[in-house]
Amino acid sequence: MRSPCSASAEMLGRHLAVLRNLLIHLPRAAASALSQGPRETPPRRRLGLALLVACPAALAAGIVMPRLAIVMSPSIEAWVVTERPGKIGRGDYVRFTLRHSIAGPAAVQVTKHALCLPGDRLETRERPSLVLRTEVDGWYFCNGEFLGASMSRAHNGMRLDHLRWSGVIPPGMAYVGSRHPRGFDSRYFGLVPIGRLMRMERVL
Repeated sequence: MRSPCSASAEMLGRHLAVLRNLLIHLPRAAASALSQGPRETPPRRRLGLALLVACPAALAAGIVMPRLAIVMSPSIEAWVVTERPGKIGRGDYVRFTLRHSIAGPAAVQVTKHALCLPGDRLETRERPSLVLRTEVDGWYFCNGEFLGASMSRAHNGMRLDHLRWSGVIPPGMAYVGSRHPRGFDSRYFGLVPIGRLMRMERVL
């Protein structure tokens, strides 16, 4: 699994800190450039100075900020992630749009890990539920490594169906999830097309 404290993430964090500092001081700098006084700068020059300060900061914010995403799920050990284009590897953070009745009527953006990829062998083993012995949970293994187990009931008592699938993961598909025992992921909604996944990297 990729380290969440990689050098590139640290570098991006430093860049974001510089950008935040620039945005904080932007109003004062622009006001100073536009200020009037007994020896005021000619209006066109003041406007030019203000644009010189404001435009680069606005451009940087427009480029960086849309690529940041806040992680709302407690099952993922990151608060903020950013797009990191490239081939998705096992353990990478991935973000995608989820439509599921558990998540509510509207589609939501979720962040998970890519845990089992095309060519890997995913195995589902059903065992008596830890909640109700009359029901069964799914235990999931990728190439023999334990990924996690489903739960037959949600916190509110709602019945949860789990993935019942074993075999070699086909091209273009992936099992996504987390190690959190109550994570809502492929244990419940199944394999996800890789084409729907955006590779991400942890910032915070």
